[in-house]
Amino acid sequence: MAERTFKGCVAGVLAATAWTGAAEQAEERIEIVEVVAPLSLDADAERIAGNIQVAGAEEIVAGRALDLADFLKRNLASVFVNEAQSNPLQPDVQYRGFVGSPLLGLPQGIAIYQDAVRINEPFGDTVNWALIPQSAIAAVFLVPGSNPLFGLNALGGALSIRTKDGLSHPGSNVELSAGSFGRRNFAARTGGTKERFSYFVAVSALWEDGWRDFSPTDAKRGFAKLSWNSEPTSLDFSLTWAAADLIGNGAAPVQLLTIEPTAIFTRPDRTRNELRQFTLVGRQAVSAQFSLRGNAYLRYSDIGTYNGDDSDYEACEHDPEYLCLEDDEERPVLDIGGNWILADQSLEGATINRTGTGQDSAGVSIQADWSRGFDGWANRLVAGLTYDTSGVDFQSSIELGTLDDTRLAMPGGVYLGDAFTDIVADIAIASLYLSDALDFGDRLRLTAAARYNRVHTILRDGLGTALDGDHRFKRLNPALGVVYRPTAKMSLYASYSESNRAPSPVELTCADPDAPCRLPNAFLADPALEQIVARTLEIGARGVAAFAWRIGWFHIRNDDDILFISAGARTSEGYFDNVGGTRRKGFEISLDGGERLRWFVHGTILQATFQDAFSAPSVNHPRAMDGEIAVQPGDRLPLVPERLLKAGLTAQVTAHLAVGASLLYGSRQHVRGDEANLAPAIGAYTVFDLRADYRFHDRLSAFAVIDNALREDYATFGVFGEAEEVLGEDFKGRRFVSPGAPRGAWVGIEVQF
Repeated sequence: MAERTFKGCVAGVLAATAWTGAAEQAEERIEIVEVVAPLSLDADAERIAGNIQVAGAEEIVAGRALDLADFLKRNLASVFVNEAQSNPLQPDVQYRGFVGSPLLGLPQGIAIYQDAVRINEPFGDTVNWALIPQSAIAAVFLVPGSNPLFGLNALGGALSIRTKDGLSHPGSNVELSAGSFGRRNFAARTGGTKERFSYFVAVSALWEDGWRDFSPTDAKRGFAKLSWNSEPTSLDFSLTWAAADLIGNGAAPVQLLTIEPTAIFTRPDRTRNELRQFTLVGRQAVSAQFSLRGNAYLRYSDIGTYNGDDSDYEACEHDPEYLCLEDDEERPVLDIGGNWILADQSLEGATINRTGTGQDSAGVSIQADWSRGFDGWANRLVAGLTYDTSGVDFQSSIELGTLDDTRLAMPGGVYLGDAFTDIVADIAIASLYLSDALDFGDRLRLTAAARYNRVHTILRDGLGTALDGDHRFKRLNPALGVVYRPTAKMSLYASYSESNRAPSPVELTCADPDAPCRLPNAFLADPALEQIVARTLEIGARGVAAFAWRIGWFHIRNDDDILFISAGARTSEGYFDNVGGTRRKGFEISLDGGERLRWFVHGTILQATFQDAFSAPSVNHPRAMDGEIAVQPGDRLPLVPERLLKAGLTAQVTAHLAVGASLLYGSRQHVRGDEANLAPAIGAYTVFDLRADYRFHDRLSAFAVIDNALREDYATFGVFGEAEEVLGEDFKGRRFVSPGAPRGAWVGIEVQF
């Protein structure tokens, strides 16, 4: 049924748009772009050996997306979002089955850059989408494959963000919107130039009550840039500041959601983020053929979490006077003084998990760019080096308590003695990269690149020596590419690339299957993990006719992939391990065109599978044997849909009015904890969104947005858990899901001056 729906949607959209001619506009979209990787690679987009996707500020604004992650989900091919937390600013963003998420414990596989600074957090390579200043984005570039030039963690791709400046985006505007779920959104920017100086400032704020119970959002972001430009030299100094207070209460039992769709299980699951980042970028043209670029940055990121969960502690059966772990009658739990904890109703039913992570980073990069032509051939050589250092201070604790009538975890004042963690990590990353592009006339380009990465991670246990460690990883990653243009309006490409990801500190300190930890709150021994190596082969074609088209095939193999092996879904207990190989292979097609009637279609078929057998603990799985499931080669990775379709249509009805509609289809997906694919999957879904813009005159416009206009009941995340001890014997089902957002509507105005 899902496959028929997918094919029917494709056929319907193509039939509706095939008559639209837009050859001239399609040609304009193949333009010179600047990809920050890590500083810059200027290239003609049609000469890049991969399906690079580019979106400018005007497209982002026109899409009326809530933030960058929301825009990627709706508009770029092969991007999918799991709404695990049910908070709009805490998505797990997937690209080709690789994830960039704010949550510890996921196998991160996308490198994110903002103005040449890698913004994956050093402790777990996580991505805090809530901290990216959307109103300051000039352009985004989604680069596919294991491109080594993007450094560590670019296993499945890299996202490069270029920010605005006063020269490229002069003027001022203010945008206000409000609507469903108590959402209020404010954004303002201003920019300008004076002689050789330019400035740009952007601020934004989002408040929301949330569409699920007890799930508010409060996020504020600011960005400022001061630039100096002369003919051979330019300097940009920027400041990014953000603060977010997010509550995303996550998955809830299906039986509970059937009764009350907005219900949550236990609460709160609260994350507070603060960010300050200072970046200096310089460019110097030494001659017409030779230039230098460099940057330096300081980044301070603080994260605090407060998670109220159900409890695994109850009165001991052999001695009811004291507390024990469930199913462990012989080991009473100890408090911070080493004393047995007395059984007390105020200490049963809930645990409060607190963490604090301070992450201070600094780095420098320099890149030389040399272009020279000879005998009718053009050659461009790029060489660079980077050095980044990070200091991490992670602390955590677990307090016992009880749940009130709303399932709020109430502190009981007693802390588990063996659950305190104090880890200090020092991370140094040095890289050297080289890229060369040789053009044989206008038809053929050959590219070759390589990057050498060296990572040194030192771990120090602030409460003893159990977590001390000294880990070193190094690797040389190559890339080759070829682009051939048989005609002026078509190009063929093929590429092979490799990239690696070193185990992060959070993985190195939680890697013992005999001593599982509770993410992200406690860590034990640190057996060595192998670094992940991704190898990508990609072939495709693109061109323009009556519309622009792209078609491609990719094959990505991860060796020594690291996964968080769950040992208790509701307590987030488990450990990190190398599970062998995983593979993502797929097919992509994109079509777009039109002028007064603009349209696009993106389709993806993706097979994401395990390639080696292993046993995965999944104690709440209904078909588990002794608390484990047997994963076999060919089993699909959980939470990755096999088919994905996006389509959009925007009509310029009059000179003042534009209306649009978009479609997002995702096929079924297996839940987390079902790596063996034994249980029913989450169902396929189709969501339709509507929007309208009306421009009163050049300086004033209004807009309206309706998401999930047809009120589709769907979910994009699932896991197994145990609910009866909290909700009662009527809730014995083990299936938990995070439901997708219901229908919501917002209106707003934009004023320019």
